[in-house]
Amino acid sequence: MTKRLKSKHKIDRRLKANLWGRPKSPFNSRAYPPGQHGQGRKGKPTDYGIQLQAKQKLKSYYGNINERQFRNIYRKALSKRGDTTENLIAILESRLDTIVYRGKLAPTVFAARQLINHGHVRVNKKRVNISSYTVKESEVIEVKEKSKKLNIIDGSLQSKERDVPEYIQLDNKSKSVKLVRVPKFAEVPYPVIMEPKLVIEYYSR
Repeated sequence: MTKRLKSKHKIDRRLKANLWGRPKSPFNSRAYPPGQHGQGRKGKPTDYGIQLQAKQKLKSYYGNINERQFRNIYRKALSKRGDTTENLIAILESRLDTIVYRGKLAPTVFAARQLINHGHVRVNKKRVNISSYTVKESEVIEVKEKSKKLNIIDGSLQSKERDVPEYIQLDNKSKSVKLVRVPKFAEVPYPVIMEPKLVIEYYSR
């Protein structure tokens, strides 16, 4: 088990939010940061602190992407034409691990990454084991035949915890998904308030 998987329940409390909207989040019962002094931390946050918090929330939501990768995603969004904020969200929502998670083929983005890394996922019938792979609208993402009976996949598909967004097309029978269109920020079903504009401000300091 990776360090990311082990620490994911601490992330909610550290960022003071039920980041993935899960009923089992420890933040639901302990709405303060972890540690001996978690309940005693007070003080007015600075502009930098607010921007940092926004960046940490967005970065953590997508499977706790490491800082170098996330900064590269920002640079890629900045280099594209159009609104940098929308470009940033478009890149994050086009990642293979995000599509697998959004399509309910995995219960969490961490589980989606694990399925991909272990070779259970196919893109246009070809094995892809890179979580950050950019999915195009014409591509079909499916679970390989031998993996379709995995309990983690069936359990996720049957869960009523969240719905598949309109920009993702799920075929329950074949256990495959498609990215219908790259979504706008307003369409993304975040369980908590995300502020990507503050993320752009953080990196453009």
